Amino acid sequence: MFDNPVKVIVAIAVAYFIIKVGFAVLRGMAAPPPTPLPPGEMRKVKIMYRCEVCGTEVRITAAPDEEPPPPRHCLDDMELVAPID
Repeated sequence: MFDNPVKVIVAIAVAYFIIKVGFAVLRGMAAPPPTPLPPGEMRKVKIMYRCEVCGTEVRITAAPDEEPPPPRHCLDDMELVAPID
């Protein structure tokens, strides 16, 4: 049954590692979400807009909201290109 003690030790070490990682994942999922920032405080965002009239592009990296309103250029709202993740 236990022909090679090295295999048994390796199997126990792997099982211990898997259990520790599993508990860490479950502990992370059980943690409450972070509290929201107070109103008016800047948040980190990564959003890119493009002016449809002239092609100017703007990247927003900080805003008071998670989804800020689009900036205006050439007297028109800029179009959302893509959120940068």
